[in-house]
Amino acid sequence: MSLIGTEIKPFTAQAFKDGKFVSVSDGDLKGKWSVVFFYPADFTFVCPTELEDLADNYGEFQKLGVEIYSVSTDTHFSHKAWADASPAIKKIRYTMVGDPSGAITNNFGVMREGQGLADRGTFLVDPAGVIQFMEITAEGIGRNAAELLRKVKAAQYVASHPGEVCPAKWEEGAKTLAPSLDLVGKI
Repeated sequence: MSLIGTEIKPFTAQAFKDGKFVSVSDGDLKGKWSVVFFYPADFTFVCPTELEDLADNYGEFQKLGVEIYSVSTDTHFSHKAWADASPAIKKIRYTMVGDPSGAITNNFGVMREGQGLADRGTFLVDPAGVIQFMEITAEGIGRNAAELLRKVKAAQYVASHPGEVCPAKWEEGAKTLAPSLDLVGKI
């Protein structure tokens, strides 16, 4: 079942951010754009490359008013230990959420049956707490922060320009479309 257009479910969790343990809830995602970025586990292989890519692009997301929340079923303690051990993870300034109960992972529908691990799921949540974008990839397929940034810009553009849509490969500043009867069969 698609979660597009649905409001995120309530949650509370412990997280690691900027060298400190913090509490996070669904309320923290409301009022601004948020990316919720699920990954299988700390101390693994593809995951640190994805999280480092997000860390390297975090400033660009922040310029767009977007906060990032990475989530795995590890604890916030594991996130700290990983940051202490890995130069790639040490770069992270966004919130790393611990979900050992699997509640958040299950809320977003990305829990691997019988494994206690999250799939690689990416969700864009608008300021009202509604999911506008979701992508789930297989275990060995890493995600790209630059492509995610492009999609965030497209979602923000569509949200602020009712009646317009962004075509394939749309980049900021490029032409958009205004769906109408006149366009049917002409594209």
